[in-house]
Amino acid sequence: MFEMFTSMFKEEWRMHSTLFGSLNFALFPVLIFGIAFMGAFLLPFIGSVMDVSVLVFLMHGNFALLGIMVGSFGLLGKEIMNRRFGQASLIAYSARSLPVTEKRIFLNFVIKDIVYYFILWVLPFCMGFILAAPLMGMSLYYPLLTLLTLTLSFLTGLCAVFLLSAGYSRNKAAFGGIIAIMAVSAGLFVFGFNGGATALFPPLAVFYSFSAGSLAVALGVILVLFALSMIFFTSEYQSAEKHYKNRHPLLSKRLDMLPEHDLVAKDFIDLYRSGIGVGQTLFSFILPLGIIWLILSLMGGFLPEDLVLLMFAVVTGVISSTMYTWLTEFDAIASYMFLPLRVSSVIKAKIESFTVLQVVPVIFLACVALFSGTAAYIPHALVISLCISFYALSVLVRLCGLSPTTLIYNARVFLTYMLLIGPPVLILIALTFASPLFAFAGIFLLIPSWYFIQSGFKKWDNAEFTGF
Repeated sequence: MFEMFTSMFKEEWRMHSTLFGSLNFALFPVLIFGIAFMGAFLLPFIGSVMDVSVLVFLMHGNFALLGIMVGSFGLLGKEIMNRRFGQASLIAYSARSLPVTEKRIFLNFVIKDIVYYFILWVLPFCMGFILAAPLMGMSLYYPLLTLLTLTLSFLTGLCAVFLLSAGYSRNKAAFGGIIAIMAVSAGLFVFGFNGGATALFPPLAVFYSFSAGSLAVALGVILVLFALSMIFFTSEYQSAEKHYKNRHPLLSKRLDMLPEHDLVAKDFIDLYRSGIGVGQTLFSFILPLGIIWLILSLMGGFLPEDLVLLMFAVVTGVISSTMYTWLTEFDAIASYMFLPLRVSSVIKAKIESFTVLQVVPVIFLACVALFSGTAAYIPHALVISLCISFYALSVLVRLCGLSPTTLIYNARVFLTYMLLIGPPVLILIALTFASPLFAFAGIFLLIPSWYFIQSGFKKWDNAEFTGF
């Protein structure tokens, strides 16, 4: 068991260091540590303009979302096994050729991911806060408590989405019913019975009132979610032979208003045939945003409803930009190299596909605004969300080209991405706090967006690619 775990851990490190370069990847947790260390000194300033409880909500929510991102492997297990693991011949694919059960391999894989991403993200962030505390004259109690509760938040998000995705792979109808019951129950608890977020999310209860009981409840929830995930996990996928009609000519004709309509049609056919389109939308977009909206809704006592909606629109814009990774996740660059196409043409097609997908956040934001009684601010929310989304997309295009999922763990690329995204987003949030009308200032982001995209085309047309 331990030997398999250590082998998987080394394998993950070697794969990432090969993709990003050993030094660049090794510096990534150092970068996270530096961001947390320097950010700790800004806490007095942040506390003067924002209620500390809001910051606590956001911090724990972000690490729960990190767990959700890692845990969503369960949904994509089939595609990853067949495409990523099968091609790379990783240990996680060895049950078919070695006398080892797939559940044992999968258990080791999940534990490896928990430890690996804890070391990569959670520990460096918390250590930055811990080491900054004495220099700020702060007691170590809260930094150490934060290490505990952020770890619990990460594990709660990971195990929750792992359970949901395992259930999704077994029975989609029952899964839909479970989601509906959970959503209604959470809504009634928060809005009907005036429940608090601390009771709804156990790690927050540990942070605000640490005790053996609250810690036991938080750990118990994680263990139950994890145990149920292992029970519902199945490695038996219905892989009957499938036949598809050639829908490309018809779909391409319907999209002929787009310059790269042939490639755009291919993108959507790939999403449909891979079986991940609905799952990506659910787990990478709707579920994280649903949790964020629930957290922001609990801030009603601190912020006006219109500002809650606009803050949510900003977050929606940032998360919407990750739709670009959906379109490039399983698309090997090498497969285009034998065609008479420039890399910029392929990137243009991805941008056009991304533009079509933006109908999802538009509908989602409109529904949230209508439900929360802030319909008058729908134009403000849509403008700021879409402008941030396309700006973040342009940065990804410039920095990562067709490989956003592999290059984002490069320390240099990640730092550049944060420096280009963070300040504009913070400025827009500050402006909307002054007046909701400043949400329309997001339009100015389209100017640097155009520059990043055009320079990205030139950069990647002149780059040399090797297959992976």
